[in-house]
Amino acid sequence: MTPQPPPRVRLLALIAVLILAADIATKVVGVALLEGREPVELLGGLINLQLVRNPGAAFSLATGYTWVLSLIALGVVVVIIRVARKLRSTGWAVALGLILGGALGNLVDRIFRAPGPLQGHVVDLVSPFAPDGRVFPVFNLADSSIVCGGALLVVLALLGRELDGTRTPSKKQENAGE
Repeated sequence: MTPQPPPRVRLLALIAVLILAADIATKVVGVALLEGREPVELLGGLINLQLVRNPGAAFSLATGYTWVLSLIALGVVVVIIRVARKLRSTGWAVALGLILGGALGNLVDRIFRAPGPLQGHVVDLVSPFAPDGRVFPVFNLADSSIVCGGALLVVLALLGRELDGTRTPSKKQENAGE
């Protein structure tokens, strides 16, 4: 029996902490520089920086249910922390670290920002293609991190990579062994 690679929990934690710190920093700077200002156009309008305090999720979903979104984010954090004990895959560590950091970033807003705990509005800053989220929702670094982590999980699943570092055999490999 070959020894398993060491757990990747430290990598997951490092990525989560870096994402959380960068998300908080960009939101603090964004609030300081963009509060009360018109959108700042970058790259000929391809990217617009604009401060939006979002009580809901992307596409203005669940606007009246900020507390539900807070509980979902808290649930994601708990699940990732519990799953981390079985973690042996670098890819999964990166993906879960991105998701954890992003979930914590938005959860910090929901807990500590106005109007109050579990009701806080998330600070969004980036509006691609047009201001005011007319073309695509306004988002932040935490949102991007969650999406990238989720996309990586899909790729890992399609490649048959498991949380524990093993590979699920493809149908082709299973049929070859018969």
